[in-house]
Amino acid sequence: EVRLVESGGASVQPGGSLRLSCAAFGYTYWTYSMGWFRQAPGKAREGVAVIDANGRTSYTDSVKGRFTVSEDTAKNTLYLQMNSLKPEDTAMYYCAADPSSVRTSTISSADFDYWGQGTQVTVSS
Repeated sequence: EVRLVESGGASVQPGGSLRLSCAAFGYTYWTYSMGWFRQAPGKAREGVAVIDANGRTSYTDSVKGRFTVSEDTAKNTLYLQMNSLKPEDTAMYYCAADPSSVRTSTISSADFDYWGQGTQVTVSS
């Protein structure tokens, strides 16, 4: 059974940093594509970053240069380093996984089969 567990969410001030983690269980981690999504209240779920099974990464425009997706395959863990946080980054952040090599031209929730429960990030002064 595939299981994803996010952690690292917190309340921070604008300009601050956070690192989210997503621990993966129940499958051969390095063969899957992984992604980070977020959803703010009243808004649709948005793709933030993706790393496909070949290690290629992609980011949504609003986080380029501020967020970095990485993974530790020995620990079966996905990370999202978030710097220079802004109030508009406030959302529930979700980790997602898929056994295929997903497209990186766009970050779509439809490309992912498995989801975590989310971790809350709040950016406020």
